[in-house]
Amino acid sequence: MLTRKQLDLLKFIHARTQADGVSPSFDEMKEALNLRSKSGIHRLIMALEERGFIRRLAHRARAIEILRLPDGMESAPQAANVIRHDFRPRPEPVSLVESDAGSVPLIGRIAAGTPIEALQHTIDHVVVPRSMLSPRAEHYALEVKGDSMIGAGIHEGDIVVVKRQDHADDGDIVVALVEDQEATLKRLRRAGRTVELIAENPLYETQRYDAARVKIQGRMVGLIRTC
Repeated sequence: MLTRKQLDLLKFIHARTQADGVSPSFDEMKEALNLRSKSGIHRLIMALEERGFIRRLAHRARAIEILRLPDGMESAPQAANVIRHDFRPRPEPVSLVESDAGSVPLIGRIAAGTPIEALQHTIDHVVVPRSMLSPRAEHYALEVKGDSMIGAGIHEGDIVVVKRQDHADDGDIVVALVEDQEATLKRLRRAGRTVELIAENPLYETQRYDAARVKIQGRMVGLIRTC
């Protein structure tokens, strides 16, 4: 059984894929369903995937495959009725990307609080200023979950842009992978053989690990405020 919003999103993805041959972006889904943030779309997408209606294709932008439809669901023309009457698909920002902006993969959510399981599958792409990007370096983006970094101006729902690297200096805000399974966004400090992952919120304690248990997955180089 799907909720109304889950069904609406499934109808919209189905209609757009049938019409355009490509699934809509997360921004287009958010606007079509009149949601305030993309985090709501992420939750709906995960729910549809868990229920076996769709599949996200790894390492490809805007790649969602419809696996099945609910019984009685109409084809694309009727399904398109879920779209807001004033919705218009966003044009691809080709000229912007070619001039002063670039696109980086959005690969999931990162905990700014208690570590959560690391996500490594591209679910969308985000356009960022080229000033955030280093030439010949790999970058990715993550949506922030939690409030432990609010003292650094990083709020839940924000998008952080990360330069992929396996080293960082003390004081850098990093994506740290703990024991190869949990990722968190914290400020880095080393104390001998101990790595300290420091929150920017007094409600959270500093996390301390043996250095061998922590891998640096990247250094934060930019922030995009989403609300």
